[in-house]
Amino acid sequence: MTLSLFLHVLSVVVWVGGMFFAYMALRPVAASVLEPPQRLTLWAGVFGKFFPWVWASVVLILLTGLHMLVVFGGLAAPHYAMTMLVLGVVMMAIFAHVFFAPYGRLKRAVASQDWKAGGAALAQIRRLIGINLSLGLLTIAVVFLGRALV
Repeated sequence: MTLSLFLHVLSVVVWVGGMFFAYMALRPVAASVLEPPQRLTLWAGVFGKFFPWVWASVVLILLTGLHMLVVFGGLAAPHYAMTMLVLGVVMMAIFAHVFFAPYGRLKRAVASQDWKAGGAALAQIRRLIGINLSLGLLTIAVVFLGRALV
């Protein structure tokens, strides 16, 4: 159980922390100092390095979360654990969509130097990462506040 909890929290830190850094620090600076070709190329490269870590995190979060749910009693687990599961699965679905749709369009746009299409793809990724970041922070709050109320 301790190993599952450690891997679960570590994976959440990698994913949510990475989104927080990208959204709150890297994005505003890149937007203010880089022209579209450099900015879009930067983001395609950043996502290319970050998304494999997110995939690993998603797998670990899901496996360790399900393991801990079984230990907590499956469907009889505390309400905050079930809420965490639902929010986590929604986040995973949003990430999968980002990876397979707008990120693919961003990579193709950068490769063909279609900066307008790349900008549209990046704008969609930004919105979806903003939603996922909000859901991730909400999930953390639900877990800690939910545990305090039980």
